[in-house]
Amino acid sequence: MSLFERILIARGLRSETEREAFLSPDYSLLHDPFLLPDMELAIDRLARAKKGQQKITIYGDYDVDGLTATALLLDAFSSFGFENVDVFMPNRFVDGYGMTVEAVEEIASRGTNLIVTVDCGSLSEKEIIRANELGVDVIVTDHHGVAEVQPPAIAIINPKRTDSKYPFSDLAGVGVAFKLVQAMQTKITGMAVGREKWLLDLVALGTVCDIVPLIDENRIYVFWGLKVLAKASRPGLRALMIISDINPKNLNARSLGFGLGPRMNAAGRIDTARQSLDLLNCDDLGSAKGIACLLDNMNKSRQFEQKKILKSAILQAEESINDSVLVVSNPDWSHGIVGIVASKLLEKYQKPVFVFQEMGEDSKGSARSFGDFDIAAAVKYAKDLIIGGGGHKLAAGVTLPTKNINSFRKKVNDFYKNQKLKNQKLLLNPKADADAGLFEVNEDLVELISSLEPFGNGNPQPILKTDNLTVVDIKKMGDNNQHIKIELKDEDGCRLKFLAFGAPEHFFVDIGAKVNVWYYIDINEWQGSRTVEGKLLHLEAE
Repeated sequence: MSLFERILIARGLRSETEREAFLSPDYSLLHDPFLLPDMELAIDRLARAKKGQQKITIYGDYDVDGLTATALLLDAFSSFGFENVDVFMPNRFVDGYGMTVEAVEEIASRGTNLIVTVDCGSLSEKEIIRANELGVDVIVTDHHGVAEVQPPAIAIINPKRTDSKYPFSDLAGVGVAFKLVQAMQTKITGMAVGREKWLLDLVALGTVCDIVPLIDENRIYVFWGLKVLAKASRPGLRALMIISDINPKNLNARSLGFGLGPRMNAAGRIDTARQSLDLLNCDDLGSAKGIACLLDNMNKSRQFEQKKILKSAILQAEESINDSVLVVSNPDWSHGIVGIVASKLLEKYQKPVFVFQEMGEDSKGSARSFGDFDIAAAVKYAKDLIIGGGGHKLAAGVTLPTKNINSFRKKVNDFYKNQKLKNQKLLLNPKADADAGLFEVNEDLVELISSLEPFGNGNPQPILKTDNLTVVDIKKMGDNNQHIKIELKDEDGCRLKFLAFGAPEHFFVDIGAKVNVWYYIDINEWQGSRTVEGKLLHLEAE
């Protein structure tokens, strides 16, 4: 049995039918949008809004998922012939996440008749009640947690509702917005069936960047959305690809998650996400290039600030290194960046992490976890010490009085202790799809593996494991010798080079040592030469 066959079996793709369905996602298999709760009510209200050309405000969000959902609805509403549509884009530093009463009042003062939210609103009861008091109807499109009793909106369209008949609950916010458009096509004139496919570039970008599982409908969206993106027909995304040095012909999910996404997110982290929305809406390449350059510079500023915060956070984390859950804070750390820093600290210390910006009497922060430790449950356990917060098992946000940070640290560490978790660090080690002999690792295998794209949450890039290799060469690279290139050979003399960026100390083994390795494979092109190389994920010395 070939190595690729073994990888397919490890992915649960045993029959020819299963493999064909996975390798060639069928757009016609998208689920019926009217299986989502309240969809009929939403379409009826939108039909009335179009008939009277009532004013609609799209209530956006500042991350890539919310931005792409906002741009998608702006594009779609225009196609359907809605003539009176604007956007409210919340500012992370002023409005915070989600709907606020103040924002609703501002929107109502503009003469808005109908608010359509994207990527938020499912828990916004008091905000929706206030909208209703002001004579403004609300349609919610969202994919986050839901309330036991739905807020009094015209419609709460969310696949996570317990009464939902929708067969797939893990849509991104932009995916839910796309389902609204699909439903509109059946009842409202203006967008021909098939025209919606040109929105899939936005759906793919938001879906990948929100790290929802790339399975079921999400896989279909990203698979076909990458093909739309490759045509680079949207000037803003074309300009962003140029500034990100991404060739549309070589697009993959990684291009979105590590190239386009961080630059779009940077605006909301540093200033306001409006610049990113302007980029998506831009219809002139020259203007788009100017905005893309601005976003690129913002991303560089974000990276610089992130490094500075991380360095300071590491020093503070060392002071409580024996804690099971790290809690660090500082008034100089921007809460627009602390989530990324939390992820970096988790990676370094292999512990759940909370990182706060102290903002006077209150502090605002982000948390990251892994394995079996539910960070949202930890936040709930400390509810008597916080102002607000929530999230999911692996990521959360928290606002609390600054004076409570030390008590909060103790509380979440007590919660960790009560869980009696074991061997959590082992859960961070990569899991191999298949054991591989070096003789099986070649360009043909790289090409076959690429057919499993798009890779991401729920469909990670295949990991190979090879045992009993001998180190024949090792080179340190980087300003601080933090990267390595290591050459290994097996008992038959087959050799392969492996790269590790930011390699941990135990990767720096001696020549002649015997090791077992876990790795990805890819093609390295240099001065016209193509070679297969491994990206080293984990190494164990025998």
